[in-house]
Amino acid sequence: MDDKLDHLVQYWIDTSEKDRLTMQNLLKSGDYSWALFLGHLVLEKLLKAHYVKNQGRHAFFTHDLLRLATNAGLILDKDFEEWLDDISSFNINARYDNYKQDFYRLCTKEFAEEWTERIETLRSWLIREL
Repeated sequence: MDDKLDHLVQYWIDTSEKDRLTMQNLLKSGDYSWALFLGHLVLEKLLKAHYVKNQGRHAFFTHDLLRLATNAGLILDKDFEEWLDDISSFNINARYDNYKQDFYRLCTKEFAEEWTERIETLRSWLIREL
C-alpha cells in the first residue's frame, strides 16, 4: 500500500478514536441517542480503514456498516452481522426528525449501555484485524 493510502487508513483510525471519546462523554452526560450516533461513526470509520487497506482505494460513500464490512472483505460471525445492521439504524434514527422522537424514547440508559458495549466489542475486534 502506498503512503497516501497508509495516511488515509491512519486518518480513519484517528478520527474514530476521537469520536469514541465523544461517545463516552455523551454517554456520561445522559445524551444517549447522540452517544449511539457517534458509536455508529466510530465503527463506520474503522470499517472505512479496513476498506482502504483491503481494497487499495478510498471507501465508497455509505453509512451502511454491514455493506461496508462485506465490501471491505471482512468475515463476520452472525452476531457481528446483526449488530452492525442494528447499529446502522442509529445513524438514521438520530439524524432525521421523523425518527428522532421514537429513537429518543428507545434510548434509555440501559439500552445505550448495552449497545455501547457491543460497539466497543466490535471496535476492539476491528482494530485487532487491522
